[in-house]
Amino acid sequence: MRFEIMRLDDVDGTAIESTVVDAASVNRIVQQAAAIGQRIYIRPADTVAR
Repeated sequence: MRFEIMRLDDVDGTAIESTVVDAASVNRIVQQAAAIGQRIYIRPADTVAR
């Protein structure tokens, strides 16, 4: 499964940047964000049927 992780602005909470990662990377990214106090939003990435 893949997830979209958005870094949020500290002032108004708007998304500054977005990246799509695999499930194995989510924990590492959450730990990094927590270490520096960064606000993030995580949701399942859109999947396209092929």
